[in-house]
Amino acid sequence: MEDGIDTIVLDEELAYIDVVPLRWTGSAKPADPDLVVAQSEHNLRLLQALAALDDRGPAEKADENSPHSADLMRLEFKVNLLLELVGQILLQSHPRPVAVPMRFNAHGAIWRMQEGQVRAGEYGQLELWLRPALVEPLRVYGRVVSVGVDRRVKLRFEPVGKPVEDLIEKLTFQRHRRQVAGTRERR
Repeated sequence: MEDGIDTIVLDEELAYIDVVPLRWTGSAKPADPDLVVAQSEHNLRLLQALAALDDRGPAEKADENSPHSADLMRLEFKVNLLLELVGQILLQSHPRPVAVPMRFNAHGAIWRMQEGQVRAGEYGQLELWLRPALVEPLRVYGRVVSVGVDRRVKLRFEPVGKPVEDLIEKLTFQRHRRQVAGTRERR
């Protein structure tokens, strides 16, 4: 879904791109505003947890002036390994939908529907499982803007709230920065 470009955008803003389990649940009417607010609070906590999991710190050699930096790096590696193992156990006990290529930012999402029906103008909830270690998905409400003949769905989110929007933008920027750095390292 990268369309042959390095910077992935959605509605002229940087977009997060990945292959993640997702589920669309359609509805004939918009979500209740109180439900959207409650879900926004859940999403804020989820994205904060994700930011903590993704916080890799500097990828530098141990500081020779600090007697404990090598120990801290080994400890961080072991905690990351433990989180990956817990994530694998969670995947076995909490089955997820099929993972599909998609992109999203704080304003909307695009993905190709694998099964089921989606109609332009339909309201609903999109669930995104962003990491195996997180049991709960990111849940956003929105309205389907279009469905292409190739079953590509474009969704416009209901406003997610400024704190959630900021965390999605931060997550998107960090992922993009890592992808650019990875591309440079391979050259």
